[in-house]
Amino acid sequence: MLIIGIAGGTGSGKTTVARSVIDRLGSDKVTFISQDNYYKDHPELSFEEREAINYDHPFAFDNDLLIEHLGILKQGLPAQAPVYDFTKHARFKDQTVELKPNNIVIIEGLHVLSDENLRKLLHIKVFVDTDPDVRLLRRVVRDIEDRGRTIQSIHNQYLSTVKPMHEAFIEPSKKYADLIIPEGGQNEVGIQLLSTLTEKYLTGDRSLSGE
Repeated sequence: MLIIGIAGGTGSGKTTVARSVIDRLGSDKVTFISQDNYYKDHPELSFEEREAINYDHPFAFDNDLLIEHLGILKQGLPAQAPVYDFTKHARFKDQTVELKPNNIVIIEGLHVLSDENLRKLLHIKVFVDTDPDVRLLRRVVRDIEDRGRTIQSIHNQYLSTVKPMHEAFIEPSKKYADLIIPEGGQNEVGIQLLSTLTEKYLTGDRSLSGE
């Protein structure tokens, strides 16, 4: 099983890159995992307390569960990933998404390269590098349209956690990348290169898998 990790700052285009590669390879050949679904659940906290959590810190993610699910997939078995509700800062209680075992697994998320234990499992490590002003504008649109947030709350979160956590953890994780794709989904050459590397594996070239 070839595991590809795609990291980058908020609004960098990580998901667009992942989806573009999947479209080229065929959705039946790739299992897609979003690290966003693995935010830690805090049912013991009130909404106000959950709202105050720093969700941009690496510790906000339950990477132990993600790694456990990768182990299940490697055994050829399906895993049940949680589904996260960003409007409530909590996982849906009775909802999961089934991850099916496949030859190719793509994981995308802010801190895919920040966690050493997760990073060790990746065969291809990708960092999507996009200008901060572009990333911020994309985040504003997403948070308003998809997550029901106000401009003021986005502004406060960006200055208090998003920007400092990016500088402290996400940007430094770029040094671990095998491939850096500037401007995310707009970079056709970068996406084609990543797709080609993955296709080599699908056609029998195991040189990238560590085997």
